[in-house]
Amino acid sequence: MAGGARAVKHLPEPSYDVLDPNLVLGAYAVGVFPMADARDAAGIYWVEPRQRAVLPLDGFHLSRSLKKTIAANRFRVTADVAFEDVIALCAESADDRPDTWINTTIESAFTTLHFRGFAHSVECWDGDELVGGLYGLALGKAFFGESMVSRATDASTVALAWLVARLRVGGFTLLDCQFQTPHLASLGAIEIGRGDYVALLGAAIEGSLGGASAGAAPGDFGALDRLPPLSDGAVTVSGPAAGKDIVQLLTQTS
Repeated sequence: MAGGARAVKHLPEPSYDVLDPNLVLGAYAVGVFPMADARDAAGIYWVEPRQRAVLPLDGFHLSRSLKKTIAANRFRVTADVAFEDVIALCAESADDRPDTWINTTIESAFTTLHFRGFAHSVECWDGDELVGGLYGLALGKAFFGESMVSRATDASTVALAWLVARLRVGGFTLLDCQFQTPHLASLGAIEIGRGDYVALLGAAIEGSLGGASAGAAPGDFGALDRLPPLSDGAVTVSGPAAGKDIVQLLTQTS
């Protein structure tokens, strides 16, 4: 998910007071995404990484400690309950991140895309306090992770684990993390070249913007919430999923 911009191509664009959500969707469909120089920056620029971080959905590294944290339900985890709060938290400065690339133009565009059903969030709560989470954009069978945030130890990592399980159940094929970091690498993310990324992207979003294959079924971000018990009893989800369900989904082989 977006971090320091290295080895990227900046595509020049004018400053935006309002960023057209349809333009954002079209950009993601060709492998380009917006960033700002700072929270208070007036405009945005477009980024096309030469090396792209992706997290194979069957390759998430579930450490023993993370497995225990998830199974113990240390955090209450929800999806699309507090999108605006999550993106605002991601945009806030913190001791380890004094500034962010999410300006109000990007925040407004993604909020609109959330209400249109394209942008989603995963939230981690400690009681009634939002302590971490992530947000991103779903297009076809691709999910573009934008930013994740922690205000409590392991909150963003737990959110990412739940996201991977949600995407696996929903039939997604691509989780784009934008830029590689040591933390993402420890969780299974890999870097691939632009050509390989474009091939994966094309297969994942085929027909999603009204092309010839417009009838292709997109990923279902809400499928986890409707998952029936499996015949072997490995996963039993009736109502909200529990941590043990997520652990079993992540340790199942496809």
